[in-house]
Amino acid sequence: MAVASGSPVLVVGTVSSARSVLAQLSAAGSGPGVAGVILVDAGDRSAQGWQDPPLLGSIEDIPDVARQLGVTAALVSIPAAMGGAARNVREALARAGVAERFVPTIGDVLSDSGRRAALGAGAVDLQELVGRPARRLDEKPVRELIEGRRVLITGAGGSIGSELALRCAAFNPAALHLMERAENPLFEIDRKLAARHPRMERRAVLHDVVDEPGTLRRLMSLRPDVVFHAAAHKHVPMMEDHPGAAVVNNFFGTKSVADAAAAVGVDRFVMISTDKAVNPTSVMGATKRLAEVYVRSLNGPGSGTRFSLVRFGNVLGSACSVLPIWSAQLAEGGPLTVTRREMTRYFMTIPEAASLVIHAATISQGGSVFVLDMGEPVRIADLAERFVRAHGLEPLWDDAEAIDPGQAERVRIAVTGIRPGEKLHEELAYAAEELQPTTVDGVRSWFGPQPAAADVARMVADMSSIRGVEAPDVVLAMLRRHVPELGKGGRNGIPLPEAA
Repeated sequence: MAVASGSPVLVVGTVSSARSVLAQLSAAGSGPGVAGVILVDAGDRSAQGWQDPPLLGSIEDIPDVARQLGVTAALVSIPAAMGGAARNVREALARAGVAERFVPTIGDVLSDSGRRAALGAGAVDLQELVGRPARRLDEKPVRELIEGRRVLITGAGGSIGSELALRCAAFNPAALHLMERAENPLFEIDRKLAARHPRMERRAVLHDVVDEPGTLRRLMSLRPDVVFHAAAHKHVPMMEDHPGAAVVNNFFGTKSVADAAAAVGVDRFVMISTDKAVNPTSVMGATKRLAEVYVRSLNGPGSGTRFSLVRFGNVLGSACSVLPIWSAQLAEGGPLTVTRREMTRYFMTIPEAASLVIHAATISQGGSVFVLDMGEPVRIADLAERFVRAHGLEPLWDDAEAIDPGQAERVRIAVTGIRPGEKLHEELAYAAEELQPTTVDGVRSWFGPQPAAADVARMVADMSSIRGVEAPDVVLAMLRRHVPELGKGGRNGIPLPEAA
């Protein structure tokens, strides 16, 4: 997305870097108009006496400022040494749907180490990498769902869970409860919410959802109206090596929260699922598939809770995902790594995914499978090349001619090979799931027959029989009984034994 000449933009930076950007815009003459300035060091005394353009606040004010002024782009100039501030600015701009253009400071331009650190900070327009415009949040139905109601988010310290928390907090819930088993991420999202919404009732709950009795006790105490279940293990290769842990967390963790939600009369329960649950060939995908089946089975006659699930693909910028990895590799001088050139994935930004998850909850009637429209799948090779070029560099694949040592602006990309459990191409729905449009742009749905009670009971009994089993082959054989696709490739290419 180009910044149109004359279109108002925000300038975001330190006192010194913001003044430098404004001077460059003034010298350019025909550049975009400036709506105002956001300072990341607002307490700097040198900001005193600032006159024009107006100072509009600090990082926390970006979403409100962008909405009030209709700003769609920002020029960001932050020293490489202020990586934490740069990340906070990117998060705020992404939540506001504002495109970002990064302007290196003169100090970083003159310092190669500074330049590399700035590259690693990854001030890149994520929507440009995805290759399609961002979808904006329709506030009216979301406000009707959230305002004045008690909301619980599991996995609240994760990338999607924390973004859901920030989004929900903006719509004045009666209470926002954050459930997470990892202490540090829980502390961080609770700290952010305390700073941005000091009057909102909230509670940080340090708890592992796989503890069924404990989960039920906590839901009985909190009495949520809406539950977003985002807690899960998500890393495909790691779950290949720990299938028992995947079963416990992804299947039994989901069952624990869903059962408790039904018991206390939660109005709406939304499970966050994945495209890897469609024709799964990985342990992670198989355990999420079983969790999907269980959640859908709870929508029987007389159920007071509307259970649904939302399925989407890879989330750009989430913890330990491809962009943070590439950013670190770029900061170290490369190479960037990809598994296969022809591999494709569906991609969405964190704010987009969180917005559409909440939107899906507004139209849930129970039993629905919601699929987020993620556009066309993107080749990982193309994404890597866009990422490199977005930093002003040129990609050079390892199988190309030898790198000229004088070509400092080239970055190597190495092909490492597909990892255990991975597929070349993902799918968002089964062939039998005829997706229909919904009233929410970007969300499609499928409502099929409820899973047979006898089949679900057998599945739960079989999974219970291997709970706590550490032998991978035993766990995998039982998973394959209920997810036959998992057995097609075997584990690391080794055929799997039949379940007894």
